[in-house]
Amino acid sequence: MKSILRIFTLKRTFILSIVVLAFLIIFSFYGPYTSKFYFFKPANYIFPILSVGHFIFLYVLWFKIKEDEMTDPQMRNLEYVLYGIFLVYIYKAFESIYILSTYWDYEYYVLPGAFLPIGILIMVLYLILIGTTLLLFKYRKHRVGAYKFDDMNHIDSWE
Repeated sequence: MKSILRIFTLKRTFILSIVVLAFLIIFSFYGPYTSKFYFFKPANYIFPILSVGHFIFLYVLWFKIKEDEMTDPQMRNLEYVLYGIFLVYIYKAFESIYILSTYWDYEYYVLPGAFLPIGILIMVLYLILIGTTLLLFKYRKHRVGAYKFDDMNHIDSWE
């Protein structure tokens, strides 16, 4: 674990998370079976909307570390929301693995040449996003602190 934390420092994890989220937002509109982008399909907007919560968590974590602040109930609630979004990331990773596994079911049909390369790229991006999200949780606990509200007077730091 220490070697992973040395390779993926906090700054690298932030940058990697932002870049991976940006690519996955673009690829959320991509249809691997047809190699086209579908912007009028409402289901394709679920991931970009959920990724807003991830971007907000990145900002709050960066702000707390920069200002050397402690955790607060709002950050805890935001992290709980990110736990739910994290489950969506896991689902999307398994979905991309499933889509890639159907390549051999349809090998006699005309699949675009970019099916495997783009599909593997999307799968790897989801796996990287899962890993960086777990690292962000680790860095939050290590750099900002645990959620101990019994010691505080429940001061609302966002007012």
